[in-house]
Amino acid sequence: MIPRGPDGFGQWMDDDRRIGLAHRRLAIIDLSPSGAQPMASADGRVVISFNGEIYNYRDLKTELEQDGARFRSASDTEVLLHLYAREGAGFVERLRGMFAFALWDADKQGLLLARDPFGIKPLYLADDGQSLRVASQVKALLAGGRVDTSPDPAGRAGFLLWGSVPEPFTLYTGVKALPAGSTLWLDRQGRREERRFFDVAQRFTDAKPRPFDPEALRHALKDSVSHHLIADVPVGVFLSSGLDSATLLALASQCHTGPVTAFTLSFNEFKNTARDETPLAEAIAAHYEADHKIGRVTGADFSAERENILNAMDQPSIDGVNTYFVAREAVRAGLKVALSGLGGDELFAGYDTFSQVPQVRALARPFGVIPGLGRGFRLLSAPLLKGRASPKWAGLLELGGEMEGAYLLRRGLFMPWELPEVMDPDMARAGWLALRTPPRPELPAATRAAVSVLEMTGYMRNQLLRDADWAGMAHSLEIRVPLVDPVLFSTVAPMALSERPPSKQDMARAPIHSLPAAVLERPKTGFFVPVAEWMQQGLGTRGERGLRGWARHVLASFHSK
Repeated sequence: MIPRGPDGFGQWMDDDRRIGLAHRRLAIIDLSPSGAQPMASADGRVVISFNGEIYNYRDLKTELEQDGARFRSASDTEVLLHLYAREGAGFVERLRGMFAFALWDADKQGLLLARDPFGIKPLYLADDGQSLRVASQVKALLAGGRVDTSPDPAGRAGFLLWGSVPEPFTLYTGVKALPAGSTLWLDRQGRREERRFFDVAQRFTDAKPRPFDPEALRHALKDSVSHHLIADVPVGVFLSSGLDSATLLALASQCHTGPVTAFTLSFNEFKNTARDETPLAEAIAAHYEADHKIGRVTGADFSAERENILNAMDQPSIDGVNTYFVAREAVRAGLKVALSGLGGDELFAGYDTFSQVPQVRALARPFGVIPGLGRGFRLLSAPLLKGRASPKWAGLLELGGEMEGAYLLRRGLFMPWELPEVMDPDMARAGWLALRTPPRPELPAATRAAVSVLEMTGYMRNQLLRDADWAGMAHSLEIRVPLVDPVLFSTVAPMALSERPPSKQDMARAPIHSLPAAVLERPKTGFFVPVAEWMQQGLGTRGERGLRGWARHVLASFHSK
């Protein structure tokens, strides 16, 4: 846990030594010793260990002071203590930020666990029926021992299906994730109560359509960026040549006095090709007079860091390599905090999934009226397609008729019927069954909102946000995501349900100082990392290449530890 918090360590234990909290500190707000954790209230009734940032803590603090609260620090952590004392467990609905915390209430002899609305910060639980342990990392719980490490079929099958482990599962039977946007209360009277205070699907369903309002969008974006810049240390921006990061740089320049520090990754393999982000990123940085720094990464760098990358992954992932290296460059330049454009595609429908998933569903749905047709087509066609075309074609009729199945066809790495070939067949069947058994959230009726839900609760939560956490924390860098913000979401969601929903172009036109035309007119390309090339050079891989080969290599590295 030391890289997550190299600036300090603290621990607290109750008098009877049956409840204890510990904390590793990355000092960002209130750098003084008064901001250290675990932090107790003045009367000693409440103690908290908190990971993350509360961006509206200043407003909450002012409100609490007007209500008579007295503060001993300038930290956002102390705001949580006072707010809980006044409002109880429901205070989490007042928080704007990314957070995971454990809070002990001595009067009620109970523990409150909580995780932010979108799952930006992780929180894992190991409960053996006698002891409950929680941590920000699965590996921290494993290091503590007394955890059932038998393989979780759903976690392992889920990784091969998606390239990341879907929550609440992990690779291990004895460890589960606390769901995003939820709290868990446990006390010595045996009460155990889990409550969901934020659900993306439900928020879309409950939202009332609102016409697109460019001014409201402009205000909401600037407001989110300004809140995410709050820190007692310098804050930089990750900059690619895409709309999301360019928009963040533009808005940060509006909100910030002096040049904003921006970081771009450059890969030798992409030099002088369309995938080279550097030239356009340089133009964007110059346009906003940013202090631009470029980190150049080679296959040799990947080979040298490969084991460190795999060790830093708390759970296996096929992504995160780019974030690992850009975080390394940011820290080398002296930063502790950086803004990322993660989340823009999910909120503003930037991915091709927003067109492809409905198209696949419309194509396959009529065939669903014939029982067994889809499965029969898959059984006949899968062997014929093997080695000749994507195996996804075989599942078109079986999976494509439902939104979630069509989404799996688009985002999936391996297909469900391939699992017995790449993992233990019995475990594959048990894992696929478990992944399909839990009740799925009711998707909104509006197609765009439904795909947004799938992206936000799937790809974004299980892969992008988790990768940003482990890859940033590997270098003691806090990565903030202004486009993944509950206040911004509450503004955009009703507009997304209208006949004219806001697009990525609308987002990019929000800054007062417009983006360069070359950025606004550039088609969506995605951000590429030459992992496949590096693997072939440095690992001597045989057989499957690309992300499927990388996935099997990553999973094998977890099996060997």
